Amino acid sequence: MDVIGLRSRVVLGVLGPVLWLLSGFLIIPMMVALYYGEPLHIFAIPLVSAVVIAYIFTLFFKRQKDEWNRKEGFFIVASTWLIAAVLYSLPYMFEGVPPINALFESMSGVTATGATALPDIESHSKSLLFWRGLTQWLGGMGIIMLFVAILPKLGVAGRQMFRAEVPGLQEEKLRPRIRETAKILWLVYIILSISEFIILKIVGLSTYDAITHTFTSISCSGFSPYANSIATFSDPLVEGIFVVFMFLGGANFALHYKTIYSDRKSLIKDQEFKFYFLIIVSATLVLVYELYRAEVYSITDAFRYSIFQVISILTTTGYASVDFDLWPDSPRFILFLLMFIGGCAGSTSGGVKVVRLLLLLKYAQKVLLNVIHPKAVIPIRFNNKKVPDDVIHSIVSFLVIYILIFAVSSTLLSMLGMDFITTLSASIATLGNVGPGLGLVGPMASFDNIPDPGKLILIANMWIGRLEVFTVIVLLTPAFWKH
Repeated sequence: MDVIGLRSRVVLGVLGPVLWLLSGFLIIPMMVALYYGEPLHIFAIPLVSAVVIAYIFTLFFKRQKDEWNRKEGFFIVASTWLIAAVLYSLPYMFEGVPPINALFESMSGVTATGATALPDIESHSKSLLFWRGLTQWLGGMGIIMLFVAILPKLGVAGRQMFRAEVPGLQEEKLRPRIRETAKILWLVYIILSISEFIILKIVGLSTYDAITHTFTSISCSGFSPYANSIATFSDPLVEGIFVVFMFLGGANFALHYKTIYSDRKSLIKDQEFKFYFLIIVSATLVLVYELYRAEVYSITDAFRYSIFQVISILTTTGYASVDFDLWPDSPRFILFLLMFIGGCAGSTSGGVKVVRLLLLLKYAQKVLLNVIHPKAVIPIRFNNKKVPDDVIHSIVSFLVIYILIFAVSSTLLSMLGMDFITTLSASIATLGNVGPGLGLVGPMASFDNIPDPGKLILIANMWIGRLEVFTVIVLLTPAFWKH
């Protein structure tokens, strides 16, 4: 039976292969559990369950030859992330984590958010914490992106899925075939991941620590198997390595590819990247000044902790090298503002994205100039190309909806009795896929402090934020379900 506007056989025919892909990754933590002598059933039961369902879907709903329509593309992408979150929450449940906390942790993983609802992280098995990091690495570049790269002959449907998951990336600049673009981006992602792992091993981290932190830094995710996050290492060299790879993870991966294979100056010529770099430098200098002026740290320590936290928060990684919730109000407010921005388009980070902020500023400048010169025709340019009006309108619409969701979720959280700082920071930290917030959800705290209804609101925030708002919100409009 078809849902209005959706062909169920087409949708379920695609979700079958998706489940095969999702279930396959559960084998990896099983191998880790076997190595450490830990129970296998927490991964084996979800694996078998997913395989059975995938087999049924594949058997009875073979993938249709018909191309998907736009509605089906949006629905498949949005539902894939929900299915992944539910499936990947099962290992947490089998290790004793309450269901809502397990779903929160899983959604935080696959959306590369890094907000944790585990009150005692280090009490869990190494294999589960490994799995926790792996889900973030998969979610960083995107589960759908991997699906598009692996499954051949998706054609127009693959392009619809790609754009629904990563609407900010100009994929045509790399390859005309969407599958080739997805493969290139995953290749760059893997190369950077291997490079970071090798460097972390060279500076003395254990294999386990190097892998789990590589998973969650290049993906701009932020889960650490330690309750004190990166502060556990208390090593400036290790922090410096994370700074470099978080910075790279927050930049456009298409530009990484061009820099490596074609134009060495692609990054430094890109306006968004230059603005991204300017934000980091400016915010770091302000934080250094404020922390040194308040006599919190020496000048060297102020720089060390400032640059780490600025890049960690701006790229929505969410690592903490220190408990920044103990800082004075001014530095904390700056970090709060950075939670709204995020990294570059086409990166593994969340947030509004630097390119949207840059184009909004250019649009504001145009409006001001038109006040002075009403008849002047002032085009908005980005990288020496004129930006179409519909792109600007889309960005303005995105920002309005984004702020509205932030306001609604903050209001609902406040009605649950949480304080002002916790309410605002928890809302933006999940909607922007940042991770830790301030107050009760600070860097050394846990979202377990949030009531269960509040966790469900924040789970929705993470889902909406990861899919750049429109992909999910469009499902809630009456027009989507009409013929």
